[in-house]
Amino acid sequence: MKQLPSPLELAIALIQAPSVTPQDQGCQTLLITLLQELGFTVHPLRFGEVDNFYARIGPSDGHPGKNFCFAGHTDVVSTGDPSLWRSPPFAAEIHDGHLIGRGASDMKGGIAAMLAAAARFLHNRPDFIQHNTLSFLITGDEEGVATDGTVRVLHWLRERQERLDYCLLGEPTCMQQLGDGVKIGRRGSLNGTLILHGRQGHVAYPHLADNPIHRAAPLIARLARHAFDAGNAHFPATSLQFTNIYAGDGSHNVIPDSLRVTFNFRFSTESTPERLEQQLRDLLDQEEPALRYTLTTQLSGLPFLTAAGPLLEAVTHSVRQVTGITPTPSTGGGTSDARFISLDCPQTVEFGLLSTSIHQINEQLRVADLEPLTQVYEQVLHTLFPAP
Repeated sequence: MKQLPSPLELAIALIQAPSVTPQDQGCQTLLITLLQELGFTVHPLRFGEVDNFYARIGPSDGHPGKNFCFAGHTDVVSTGDPSLWRSPPFAAEIHDGHLIGRGASDMKGGIAAMLAAAARFLHNRPDFIQHNTLSFLITGDEEGVATDGTVRVLHWLRERQERLDYCLLGEPTCMQQLGDGVKIGRRGSLNGTLILHGRQGHVAYPHLADNPIHRAAPLIARLARHAFDAGNAHFPATSLQFTNIYAGDGSHNVIPDSLRVTFNFRFSTESTPERLEQQLRDLLDQEEPALRYTLTTQLSGLPFLTAAGPLLEAVTHSVRQVTGITPTPSTGGGTSDARFISLDCPQTVEFGLLSTSIHQINEQLRVADLEPLTQVYEQVLHTLFPAP
């Protein structure tokens, strides 16, 4: 094949495609072309409005060897007001040693490093594909509702009876310098809506009405203080955060008949969605006078934990070898597609660039971090699959 672009060149090309969820704008076409040049068989998988693909190189299905998968997403969040950026958010310009652009750290820089690492590894170890498989699972729906992305691809893989033995996601995991953090799990996410039902009336005659706003104020404070669990050695205690409150139609002289509150639980392996909802209902049912309410919840993702195993050992060893830093295992931050992949592949770990600027104006990565990140990814493969 022709020479693969450097991680920096590839990151720039990916950022220049304005792939705000669910529009891919050529990101995956670029990756597919490069992977096919490396000899990968690529399966484009479009579900609904979302582009995804699964690529593999190695023995035929059912071979007893291992399947190592690099996973990630090409979609990005919106830019906000482009005029607030130091340079246009999809121009991918370099300023003061930083590559600025939407998706730079989350996670086009990581994808660029993964592809470059795979190319180097296969060049140095042509024997690998005789016995094992190297694959890529790339989605365009991680930043969206995440229903037509990785979840659908995993279902497709199960139907083909193709397993993933190791999965390394290139999500940003470091905080101050490359190498200081690795994600071994994520908290679960449970969204909910609570409607408190009152009785509409005139503000001059409150005794003839039941104001749900007055009922909600102290209740929300109590719920926010409640300890739903204590966490454990790997996870902090479950957090309940209220995200929106609205009631009435804006009239100054009308007590509204209902109030709607939205909220989110970020929860540890000490809790389940069912237990959290029941705890919440028990607290609501204890209110005096009795509340009339409607409660609905929607699971966004279960918590997962990869506390030990060969993949985590290989990532830790490789990060230390390349950067001289021993990464701190963490389960903090938001959700990622690892919550889905880990259900099929217990050996799932995340390691990538700094997360300090993700989803912000002037999202950026340190140009000097791309080469060592590529080296870490390549070293993980050499560690897990040593030369015969």
